Amino acid sequence: MRSRLRLADLLPVSTVGLRSRPGRAALSVLGVAIGIAAMVAVLGVTRSSQADVLAQIDRVGTNLLTVANGKTIRGAEAELPVTAGAAILRTQGVLSAAATATLPVRVYRNDRIPAGRTGGLSVRVTDPALLTTLDGTLVHGRFLDEALVHYPAVVLGHYAATVLGIGDVTDRPRIWLGDHWFTVVGVMAPVELAPELDTAALIGAPVATADFGYQGHPTRVFVRARTERTDEVAGLLGRAADPAHPEEVAVSRPSEALTARLAVTGGTTVLLLGLGAVALLVGGIGIANVLVISVLERRGEIGLRRALGATRGHVGSQFLTESLLLGVAGGVAGVVLGTLITFGMAASRGWQMLVPAGAVGAGLAAAVLIGGCAGLYPALRAARLSPTEALRTM
Repeated sequence: MRSRLRLADLLPVSTVGLRSRPGRAALSVLGVAIGIAAMVAVLGVTRSSQADVLAQIDRVGTNLLTVANGKTIRGAEAELPVTAGAAILRTQGVLSAAATATLPVRVYRNDRIPAGRTGGLSVRVTDPALLTTLDGTLVHGRFLDEALVHYPAVVLGHYAATVLGIGDVTDRPRIWLGDHWFTVVGVMAPVELAPELDTAALIGAPVATADFGYQGHPTRVFVRARTERTDEVAGLLGRAADPAHPEEVAVSRPSEALTARLAVTGGTTVLLLGLGAVALLVGGIGIANVLVISVLERRGEIGLRRALGATRGHVGSQFLTESLLLGVAGGVAGVVLGTLITFGMAASRGWQMLVPAGAVGAGLAAAVLIGGCAGLYPALRAARLSPTEALRTM
């Protein structure tokens, strides 16, 4: 009768080498696990990061534009006309516009702070439409309105309030702007596409004119356009802001910076996936090396089995199954490790954790493929051993 190897016996026979040398098997599994973990983590972290960027774009919209003073033909800083904000608001397709301007005024918690300790904060003139134009929100208090812009009232950006140590504004804390006391009436939440506002103290134009000599020239105008006409409006804003010198006006779309981040992330992902593939290849070579050594060490066992009736197919399937088991174990460990890395990165940065199902499936498939390819040569080598030649080594 021809010898048979039942499937129920294949697994115990194939794991003899793994159980007898667990340390060597663990190192082989680790090599594959590192490669799979790198690939899963790269795809998971990238997908989580991209989801966060897309969420930011969805929150602020792609129809937010900014108009700023650019450079003159001689390289000097240009100056937007006083009428820039009103002219932009009258442009077709514009839903709202808010002009702001930076003042050369320092911000302090009180009048006893040394002059050099400014904390990197700035004072900006704004109008009441800023909050709605940016779709911003307040953490505490209220924003400037048509009445408050005439009084020494100030709204702080989120970072500015943190630096100044101001939280709740119900007790109306005061801060020192230039040589004047201003009452804090509100604190803004972080503005994702206008981070310069997070470090600013916002005051109204009338009080800025009276106390600091503001002449009405804006330095940046935030514009909210109709979504379907955003590109058209962007082409009109330069001439609307400064008809005499439209080339000295800088028009930009903040969401383009986030879109650029997606492109950079995609390029980095390809590079990191390549590194993960190299690590996986190294792990496969490690499995092949371990199995080749195992064949040499177990020639006597192979010869005895062949002498007792085991066929070449039985011996080859034994070592191929052992290689596949190493690959599967490395794949499972790598997927788990890559998922944990993704979870840690997402949790530390406040992202939603996303591990693509395709990454998990591709990782496991790659591990099985690497395990099968790595074990193919050792399995064929073991199957080709003749019983007499193998028994001579015992």
